[in-house]
Amino acid sequence: MEILLLGPPNVGKSVLFNKLTGLHVGMANYPGTTVDYKEGKGKIDGLELKLIDAPGTYTLDASNEAEQVAVDLLSDEPAAVVCVLDAKNLESSIYLLLQALEKNLPTIAVINKTDLIEGSIDSEYLSEELGIPVIETVAVDDKGLPELKEKIRKLLSGEILPTSRIIQASWAEAERIEEKASEKLDTSDENWRKKWGERLEKPNPGIFLAILILLVTFLFVVGAGLALRNYILLPFFENLVFPPITVAVERYVVNETIQSILVGEYGFLIKGLEWPFALVLPYIVTFYAALSFLEDIGFLPRLAVLVDGVFKKMSLSGSHIIPFMLGYGCAIPSILSTRTMGNKKNRVILSTMVVLAVPCIAETGAFIALFAEFSIFLVLVLFVFSITSVILAGMVLGKVLKEKRDPIVLEIPELLPPDINILGKKIWIRVKHFIAQGAVPMIIIIGGASLVYETGILLYIGEFLEPFVSGWLGLPKEASTPLILGIFRRELTVLPLLEMELTTLQAFVGGVVGLFYVPCIGVLGVLGKEFGVKTTAAIFALTMVISFTIGGFIAQIGTALI
Repeated sequence: MEILLLGPPNVGKSVLFNKLTGLHVGMANYPGTTVDYKEGKGKIDGLELKLIDAPGTYTLDASNEAEQVAVDLLSDEPAAVVCVLDAKNLESSIYLLLQALEKNLPTIAVINKTDLIEGSIDSEYLSEELGIPVIETVAVDDKGLPELKEKIRKLLSGEILPTSRIIQASWAEAERIEEKASEKLDTSDENWRKKWGERLEKPNPGIFLAILILLVTFLFVVGAGLALRNYILLPFFENLVFPPITVAVERYVVNETIQSILVGEYGFLIKGLEWPFALVLPYIVTFYAALSFLEDIGFLPRLAVLVDGVFKKMSLSGSHIIPFMLGYGCAIPSILSTRTMGNKKNRVILSTMVVLAVPCIAETGAFIALFAEFSIFLVLVLFVFSITSVILAGMVLGKVLKEKRDPIVLEIPELLPPDINILGKKIWIRVKHFIAQGAVPMIIIIGGASLVYETGILLYIGEFLEPFVSGWLGLPKEASTPLILGIFRRELTVLPLLEMELTTLQAFVGGVVGLFYVPCIGVLGVLGKEFGVKTTAAIFALTMVISFTIGGFIAQIGTALI
């Protein structure tokens, strides 16, 4: 029996879904779209259920592909609908519920996040007014979950007959019902979370506070990452891991070429562990710790309000700052998250901005590892360079594509202290994802690079590219190697530079080339799937030309000034 979970974004549907299904979860792609939704199986008192977690939507007047999928899933007439309401944004949730009730399907309303409000909601009034069961929950703490399961069982078994009242869905009706249901709420302005939330949303002092928060975040990611790298991971590998590996290879492997492939300059067993785990992983951990913290306290939506004016110049909305910032983790989820945007042109604009000059976390770790040898100030300069380039690119693309931005409804959640357990789990999940999707492919590519390097193939390629690499970019001829490896993994455009004797100017030029360099193979695949071959080829060519042009100009100007 099919149960559809419906509700606005970030309301806790996924938490309820996981509680009801356990581990029996899978992803599905809605026919004819690129939008994914979750489906799973569960049991309530022996009753077999199929649950579907619809994409979050504020209304059933679909304005984008993801919301249209939610509408279509509801039109498939599931056995029952569980509509999840946000206790902090009750009026808009009630409007969605009224639209769902017009479908005349067996429905249960769940008011989630009731722990975040002062006072209480009159759920009995809501139940009587709408003619459906209404349950208050705190999904993360299992509060109300047994009652929800019992109501679902009774509704499906016929012990509760669907008797919902059909009330015309309008904002006026939603406001009337919300006002009566919320009479018990404490609306005191003395709540500190509300005060600080409003301060972070207003230009004054919000912009100053946002800059301060982002600067502290940057210093934490770099400082804590350096400490983790220099005092824990590097000593661990250099003192405990690499020596026995080297001794074992030299003792048991007779062939010198194979020895070099395993523990030589690009040694598979040395660089394959050092680069992903000792040099990049520290910054993966600190970046995701910072990002998860900012997500959980409710800062990112407020940042979206502050940057709306800038994003408007790029035909985008401030709410798009969230998929944009996902790009600093990995470009792939950033590109996929643009599916919730209104149209293809806006998706192309944001995806191109991310691919062009937003370094993924693995590449960010590589930049910090490289620049830490010279001056950590170079990291800040590169990121200012990155953000400036992204804004300029977005403004140009907005003009060239001549696309109007779509109106976006942005939910501003309550400012909250993070739950340490949930925060830790979120960081761990993201780190595991890096190991599986980032570190393992990196190790494989390093192994291939070691093989190609030791067989002399890279030397021939290096000689062919030497006039360009040494002449225009001002880099050692060996820098042709990372240009080849970077096609497979973008951070490999930067990491091999650590093994070269570079000047500060050469290091910065190498970093700039890596920043704008072509998307890695995985990102190209996603771009092709989402936007087609022509758009992907255009983005590939754009990044290649900009990378070498800007990198070369910096090298030539820097050389002339020195």
